Amino acid sequence: MVNESAAPNKTFPVSWEELHRHSKALAWRLLETLNPVGIVAVTRGGLVPAAIVARELDVRLIDTLCIASYDDQKQGDLTVLKGIEGDGEGWLIVDDLVDTGKTARAVRAMLPKAHFATVYAKPAGRPLVDSFVTEVSQDTWILFPWDTEPMSVPPIVSRKG
Repeated sequence: MVNESAAPNKTFPVSWEELHRHSKALAWRLLETLNPVGIVAVTRGGLVPAAIVARELDVRLIDTLCIASYDDQKQGDLTVLKGIEGDGEGWLIVDDLVDTGKTARAVRAMLPKAHFATVYAKPAGRPLVDSFVTEVSQDTWILFPWDTEPMSVPPIVSRKG
């Protein structure tokens, strides 16, 4: 069982260039198996990866599934702000990350026939997605470029003296 309220032990900063490269890698992975009628971006995190995947797969029909579940680094109650009609047949769902699986389970319940792809996956949520590019440990917090600013940080280990 995943402790959804526990703070992550490690951070994994992702630059804009890395996110673009990983999102493009996701598109390459999907290219041979999918020809989606459209893409559903899970907001907000899935917006940028979905735009990159849509460009690479030449998909022009894009919709959003708007779900709120995080407040900074703490996952709280899940709220669907905007849903999607239908069962997802022929659609590709794109999100930045599957973490505990809480959001992914809700998305799967709403669009069970869609192909669900994320750029990053943690072990607890990994079985809920069909495709992903990079796996990170459950106790790692991914610092996406839209959540960070350049600043000095201390080293992992500091030897004073």
